Amino acid sequence: MFAWWRARRRNRIRERPIPATWRPLLQAEAPFFRELSADRQAQLLSDLAVFLDEHGIVAAGGLELTEEIRVLVGASAVRLTLGLDLDHYQRLTEVVVYPYEVILDADHERELLGVAHRHGTVVLSWPAVQRGLRRPHDGHDTAVHEFAHALDLADGSFDGAPALRASDHYRSWAHVLGEHFARLQQGDPALLAVLRPYGGTEPPEMFAVATEAFFERPAALRRKAPELYAELQRFYGQDPAATR
Repeated sequence: MFAWWRARRRNRIRERPIPATWRPLLQAEAPFFRELSADRQAQLLSDLAVFLDEHGIVAAGGLELTEEIRVLVGASAVRLTLGLDLDHYQRLTEVVVYPYEVILDADHERELLGVAHRHGTVVLSWPAVQRGLRRPHDGHDTAVHEFAHALDLADGSFDGAPALRASDHYRSWAHVLGEHFARLQQGDPALLAVLRPYGGTEPPEMFAVATEAFFERPAALRRKAPELYAELQRFYGQDPAATR
């Protein structure tokens, strides 16, 4: 898709009125939305309209696709890109939502709350998405985790390093993320106080777990792992600890 055509199309979408039901729904069901500034809330609603137009959200396993599911899943994705650009989701093809508590990942024969595939599909458990939204400060949000993987895929691979803002950022990113990954693997109590142990399984999971903490427990992450917080802040273009 040509960049100029995409920009023009997105501008047309942003000019349309936001559905009147979206803001009340987010206010009621997404505590993170209530914590955003008025400007950020307006941006999220505008970006959400674009995201839902560009990316399919599909219900499976007998789940009825409702406006609530579309809006809350889409908002969970857009939350991550408020300081970036929606083009970071260029490799995301569709989001499939199931009614099950856990999902079977046939590729690895595991039961998971969600999974992001290399071909661009994100699969989510709707109950897990709801839990993540309703417990906004526990450091565990399935949708945030899987959409972080989708951002990681923006450069074509799951490697724990998304498409950073500048080429000279990669060295610092690799050093900081690598150091904290090793510390998590070693069971560092300071990091385990703010990051889930699952982040120590492989670098892509380190990035996704750190992203969960960045958005859900930003003040604690900044206190326990300031260098890691700084790298995530520079990438995401957001400073959630400033409002906590």
